[in-house]
Amino acid sequence: MNRDTLKELLLNLKKGNIDIEEAIEKLTLLPYEDLGYARLDHHRALRKGFPEVVFCQGKTVEQSVEIIKKLAFRNSNVLATRAEEEIFKRIVADIPEARYNELAKTISISRSQIDLIGHITVISAGTADLPIAEEAVETAVIMGNYVERIYDVGVAGLHRLLDGLERIRKANVIIAVAGMEGALPSVVAGLVNKPVIGVPTSVGYGANFRGLSALLTMLNSCVPGLSVVNIDNGFGAGYLASMINHMKGE
Repeated sequence: MNRDTLKELLLNLKKGNIDIEEAIEKLTLLPYEDLGYARLDHHRALRKGFPEVVFCQGKTVEQSVEIIKKLAFRNSNVLATRAEEEIFKRIVADIPEARYNELAKTISISRSQIDLIGHITVISAGTADLPIAEEAVETAVIMGNYVERIYDVGVAGLHRLLDGLERIRKANVIIAVAGMEGALPSVVAGLVNKPVIGVPTSVGYGANFRGLSALLTMLNSCVPGLSVVNIDNGFGAGYLASMINHMKGE
């Protein structure tokens, strides 16, 4: 339940279109629904502007499917991350609007028109970073943001990044995804006057320590205006970028 549906519910009650008992029934599951193994935060859309997002990794297929369906029953737009294709197949059988991004491993359900505002640009250093970049894209799009992709522009060929600099500077906020040594976000942040969100990935050889070296590189950047999320956290970057972009659009 979000602000619009709650407002509609209260207006219908005020106009006498529904009675008090029916209104109470619709509000029964606020603020959460206890499934035994999970407590679904149906109040989150009211607090945060978007429903609880389902992190499928570590859950069974059955748990993920039930949670997604419960959220979809009460929300127009739903996002699930780290979702295997088997989960999607079970979901789309009952919810044909569901869409799967195989690269990002995300399931998106949109039953209402999403008005895309502002401008977020997602940049990746290499092709191997695309699963995390796409997770950021899917997150930002379903939350109502116009997103542009600029991929495979890492510092090993800096001219590729500079060729797209004019496009990059048009964004309200930039997400820079990089593994290996993780230098790309610092370079981008030094070239623009917009907030940059660095996303270290676990892509790299042994001394990359599964993304730790890239994370430390980004955290130790001397460039102002750069923030950093956790290793492989494309969702966190997309969510934060959406919040910044919507503030810019207000």
